[in-house]
Amino acid sequence: MPDVAAEDLEETVRRADPDRWLASRFVADPQARADVVALYAFDHVLARVPAIVSEPLMGEIRLTWWSEALDEIQGGGPVRSHPVSLALAEAVRRRGLDRAPLDAMVQARMGDLDACPFADEAEALAYADQTAGALMQAAAQALGAPAGLEAARLAGRAYGLSLMTHRRAIGAPTRLPDNLTPRRAGALVAEALHGARGGLGAVPVPAFPAVAYACLGRRYAKGAHLTALEKQLRLVWATARGSL
Repeated sequence: MPDVAAEDLEETVRRADPDRWLASRFVADPQARADVVALYAFDHVLARVPAIVSEPLMGEIRLTWWSEALDEIQGGGPVRSHPVSLALAEAVRRRGLDRAPLDAMVQARMGDLDACPFADEAEALAYADQTAGALMQAAAQALGAPAGLEAARLAGRAYGLSLMTHRRAIGAPTRLPDNLTPRRAGALVAEALHGARGGLGAVPVPAFPAVAYACLGRRYAKGAHLTALEKQLRLVWATARGSL
C-alpha cells in the first residue's frame, strides 16, 4: 500500500476514533501498529454506512461490497482497490487473522440500517459483542493474542455498551431499549470488565494496547466527558499495570 494511503488511514482513525488511535500509540512495532490501524479503519467505514446512505438498500449494497472484499482477502488473490481494503488485506494475511470477527462486524452494521431499537438487553449485548468485541478480538490477534480471545470480547462488550450509554446520556441517537436504564447499563459494563480482567493473563504484553481503551468504559457508562489528557493518563495507567 502506498505510504500516502497509510498516512491517510492514520489521520482518518485519529479523527474518527481517537480512543483506539490513542491506544494504538502504545504498540511499539510500527508494522503491527499499522495493521491494527487498518482494522480500526475497517470498523470506521462500516460504521459510517448507515449514516451516509439515503435508504437501507443502498446500505446493504455497500456492506455487501465489504463482505465481498473479505472474500477476496481470504482467497489470497487480488483485492479491490480501496485504501482500507488493501491495508486490511495486508493485515489479515500477515497476521493470519480469523475471519469470523470481521464477518460479525459487517453483519452487525446490516442491523443498523433499519435503526430499530434493540428488543432487550440481550440484543444490546450481542451487538456490542459483534462490533466492539469482535474488533477487539481481531486487533488483539493482530498483536499476538490467540484468536477469539474471550477477554477481548468481554472488554470490547464493556467499551461498546459504555459508548452507547454515553451517547444516550448526551442526547445522541442509539438503539438501546428504553427499559435498559443507565444504572443497569453501568452494571453490565462493570460485569463485562470484571469478566475481562479474569482472562487478561492470556493477553501477551505486546497485545495489551488492543484492549487497553476498555478502561475508559467505566467513565463513559456514567455519562462523563473525558478530555484528551484524561484519556491519555488512563491509558498510560492501564497499560503500565496491564489491567483494566
